[in-house]
Order: sequence, then structure tokens, then C-alpha cells
Amino acid sequence: MHNKADSLPVRSDPSTRPISRHHSASYIVHQVKESLTTRVSKLICAIFLSLLLCLGIVFFILWISLRPHRPRFHIRGFSLPGLAKPDGYETSHINFKITAHNPNQNVGVYYDSMEGSVYYKEKRVGSTKLTHSFYQDPKNTSLIEGDLRGPTMTVNKDRWMEMGRDRDQGKVVFRLEVMSVIRFKVYTWHSKSHRMYANCYIEVGWDGMLLSRTKDKRCPVYFT
Repeated sequence: MHNKADSLPVRSDPSTRPISRHHSASYIVHQVKESLTTRVSKLICAIFLSLLLCLGIVFFILWISLRPHRPRFHIRGFSLPGLAKPDGYETSHINFKITAHNPNQNVGVYYDSMEGSVYYKEKRVGSTKLTHSFYQDPKNTSLIEGDLRGPTMTVNKDRWMEMGRDRDQGKVVFRLEVMSVIRFKVYTWHSKSHRMYANCYIEVGWDGMLLSRTKDKRCPVYFT
């Protein structure tokens, strides 16, 4: 007697069927193509990022080397003759010398105008035009002299006596303000005009001459 279950056909599991050789070869080719595409994409991205990094470094170096640095000013001399005389204000005059240095390696500076003003306790005692327009080469230093006298001086008797009292205490403090209109030059490119100020704080002794501790002192510079 035969069992009915034994006569039924056995169905095989599709997952256990062997993969045909044709399907296996196509799968391998697809995997190889996908792997090559991924590698090529990664190579292109790596080359692009490397070029971008190199360009960034080049532009950074150019920016560092060509970025304009503000000129540097130093006070070299300052005198107020006749400070010891009670009536010295009648013929008073101020002489001063400053240097303007261009610290840039590849950037020139155009000085379109320059004016100097002397202040005593934040009250102006004189003002004058310092120099005609000029061009300053990179790594160059220019000596600038100023002279205040006559109509450019505004010292009255009371202010002169106040200076005398400071002198008797050891020193008289002044502030020299240099205002310039400048432009930067990088090869053939010219910047727009900038208004620049340099403030030089000065101390003179009993004889009206610049004290050694403020000679060659660097003057702070700012733009507006």
C-alpha cells in the first residue's frame, strides 16, 4: 500500500536554485562597472579638492603679500623756542620733523595731501600744510618737516603762561596730528582714497626741545 503523500511532486525552494552562469557573469560585470565608476568618481573628487586647496594656498599667499599695511610715522624732532620767556608767545613758533615709512613689500603709497596740527591740552595751537602730493615706493622712508609761525599759530598770553607752569614742573605735553589723504598702488591697480590720521604724543623740556624719551616714538595711525 502506497502512501499518498509519497506520490505528490516535491516543490523546490527558489532560493536554493543554482544561479545560472549567464546571470552570475552579468552580476559580476555590473559589480565591476560600479566599482570602477566609484573609483573614478573618487579620483575626480580628489583631484578637484587638491586643485581647490592649491588655488586657496596661492590666493592666500598673494593676499598676505599684497595686502596693504598702513604707513608708519615716527617723531624725529620738535621744538618750541622761547618757551622760557614770559613774552615768548609774541614771536613763538614750532618746528617739527616726522618720518613716514612704507612697510609694504609690493605696495606703493600715494600721498595726495598732508596737513599737520599741534594741540596743547586738546586745544589747537597751530596748523599748516606739510607737503605737496608725492608717491612713496615700497620699503621707503620720507622725512617731512613742518613749521608753525605767524598766522598758523594761535597762542595767546593765557595759554602761554599755562605752558610755562607745565614747563616749571618738568615738561610740556603736545599732540601732533598728521592728516593725510592716501591711495595704495599694487602694480597697475589703485585703491580708492583713504583719510588717514597719525597722532604723535610729544614732551618738551624746560628749553622747549623734544625730550629724549619721546624722540623716535612711533605714532598710532588710524583711518576714517
